[in-house]
Amino acid sequence: MTDIDTAMVLAAGFGKRMRPLTETMPKPLVPLCGKPLIDWTFERLRAVKLTRFVVNSHYLGDQIAAHFHDARDVTLSPEADILDTGGGVANALPLLGEKPFFVANADTVWLDGPKPAAARMRDAFDPETMDALLLLHPVATAGGDYRGVGDFFLDPTGHARRRAEQQVAPYLFAGLSILTPDLFVGAPAGAFSLVRLFEKAAASNRLFGLVHDGEWYHVGTPEALEETQTVIELGHTASNTR
Repeated sequence: MTDIDTAMVLAAGFGKRMRPLTETMPKPLVPLCGKPLIDWTFERLRAVKLTRFVVNSHYLGDQIAAHFHDARDVTLSPEADILDTGGGVANALPLLGEKPFFVANADTVWLDGPKPAAARMRDAFDPETMDALLLLHPVATAGGDYRGVGDFFLDPTGHARRRAEQQVAPYLFAGLSILTPDLFVGAPAGAFSLVRLFEKAAASNRLFGLVHDGEWYHVGTPEALEETQTVIELGHTASNTR
């Protein structure tokens, strides 16, 4: 197991598809079952004993800052210009340290299986062979409003490969990864997507995937938010009555 105690949580986006809810608040603070989306992510990361967090912000960033005002384990990385996922992490590298770290979407909603997904990833991560380990979820069981055709294929050794144009892949990227600082060597300045670095890792056979064994929800619109809330609440009710 690699000693990983740090996570970068991406919270800078505009959340345009979640309007009108995001006209007055950033998407990470939109509540699901009475709890801001970003807190779902934090609960699952703190549960595996991560102790240092970096959160980027841009759109309505003052609200993100206020949300974490009393969180001593959180450092903010505000962006004057939005830097996309890759640029946001690259900008925050001085705050993340020299060891591998998690990167999580602030609006990703996952429910753990028998063992927490982040713990499974940390156990599986090998910095000698990996620059990136992605949590993948089967397209067939994705919840919420996911309507995509997948992102990745996995071979028997766990190597991940992005689908080509016109292909349909069995796994989607679930918004949680472990990355090494070395992956960012030579990264461009300014805004760019983490996908660019995933492709770089794949070209060196250092991109791996781990399949999630719990539930995963894409919450992109107010309708998907309401639907996901209903599903989760029913699930919790069912589990409490067993």
